[in-house]
Amino acid sequence: MSASYKSTKIACFIGFVVQAIINNFLPVLFIIFNTQYSLNYEQLGRLLFINFFVQLIVDAITPAIVKKTGYRGAAIACHGLASLGLCMLGILPLLFPNHIYICLVAAIVVYASGSGIIEVCISPIVELLPGDKKGADMAFSHSFYCWGQAFTVLISTLLIHLIGQNSWQFIPLIWAAIPLLNMLNFMRVPIVEEQNEPIGKTANTLFKNRDFWLFAIIMVCAGASEIAMAEWASLFAQKALGVEKTVGDLLGPCAFAICMGSGRVIFGLLDGKFNPKKALIINNILCIGCYIGVGLFSIPALSLIACALCGFTVSLSWPGTYSMAARHFPNGGTLMFSILALSGDLGCSMGPWLLGIVANKTTLETGFIVLAVFPAIMVITASMLRKEKC
Repeated sequence: MSASYKSTKIACFIGFVVQAIINNFLPVLFIIFNTQYSLNYEQLGRLLFINFFVQLIVDAITPAIVKKTGYRGAAIACHGLASLGLCMLGILPLLFPNHIYICLVAAIVVYASGSGIIEVCISPIVELLPGDKKGADMAFSHSFYCWGQAFTVLISTLLIHLIGQNSWQFIPLIWAAIPLLNMLNFMRVPIVEEQNEPIGKTANTLFKNRDFWLFAIIMVCAGASEIAMAEWASLFAQKALGVEKTVGDLLGPCAFAICMGSGRVIFGLLDGKFNPKKALIINNILCIGCYIGVGLFSIPALSLIACALCGFTVSLSWPGTYSMAARHFPNGGTLMFSILALSGDLGCSMGPWLLGIVANKTTLETGFIVLAVFPAIMVITASMLRKEKC
């Protein structure tokens, strides 16, 4: 790959870091919102639902956006929205302290719109770059979401410790600089724009194929399995296991992210040397065990280990499904990635909210046990994919 396209790949990597900031910064503040603003588990879960539901809606309209603006215009717009939303998250609560929940929702709607476009346009930008290691490139690029997640948790936790929980509003203003700078990157890096078939023809090919709908179901479960653990791990460690916030953040979502990123790097290095369908099934069997273990283990250390290992078990689900779908449907283009992203974000919105609803009525531990249904469905669905194409 030429040096110029390496700069494009780097910009895409940072794009996944931006998405990680958007999806993982707010949960670090859950314990603050719970104690300072008296937001209950259902309200916190609803914030996660709103975030991913907005992304889901934006996923659906992004192909039309890309058709008008190209990938470059879409990439610039999504980073601008992400930066604006993070600024709103910091400024609005200071301006309207008596309407904290409305302020949070308003900021989420804006930055989630940016994240939705990122999810749909960055993966095909990576897929279209010159090279013959598409599966490895997809796994490596998605690993930067994991490193971004760990980076977000670590730095946010450190900043909260330094400036105090009452000054949390200044932290999203710091994070807003990253999407702003990457927006400038996408103004200059070379991008391979897609020469699409007519959308109607592509849609007809996809919608009439049984495997495509199986991939969509897998993406729903992948999103729920990944995000539910990632978003609730910190609060679970603090509330249910009784560890303090810094320890909860480091041993919960941070360890989860590091294991998930490591898994994606390993699968990227092994690209072409394993059967992705079999690996997906085995990983999700292990994922079921992790969710049940988090809920049942009475020893805090074992629960935290299960939480961290869950990161490895979900590492292949999202990028692996993208890669398998791209091989099944080489002309699927933006529409295919849009529908898969929409399906994934549907799971991302359902999973954490469902866990919050169950936890509010029972316990957090029970919520994690119930969420094991999503990797179980993924195991069944992945086994139904046609063998000759996996």
